[in-house]
Amino acid sequence: MVTAVPTSMTGYLCAKPTPLEALRLGEIAMPAVPDDGVLVRVRASSVNPVDAFPTTLPGYFMAGRKPVVLGTDFAGVVEAVGSAVTRFRPGDEVFGGARGAF
Repeated sequence: MVTAVPTSMTGYLCAKPTPLEALRLGEIAMPAVPDDGVLVRVRASSVNPVDAFPTTLPGYFMAGRKPVVLGTDFAGVVEAVGSAVTRFRPGDEVFGGARGAF
């Protein structure tokens, strides 16, 4: 059964340097899945010290897209795969580390 991929996602967003306690959930557009990429519905993520650094560094926001979705470590289920991906398929349970896990 093929499930439609949503057009937006919810995440803890950070648009400027702010304390972690001030982060709020927000909606952003679903990222496109590149040919060699995997889109994962995150079921769990952890907070590591490295996850807090972007919230306090002004330069982090100058270099990339705003708002930034924080987080690195995750566990979840594959929602979609790019055309060049052969190792994973939708429905696979996975874990790993990638920017945007929150």
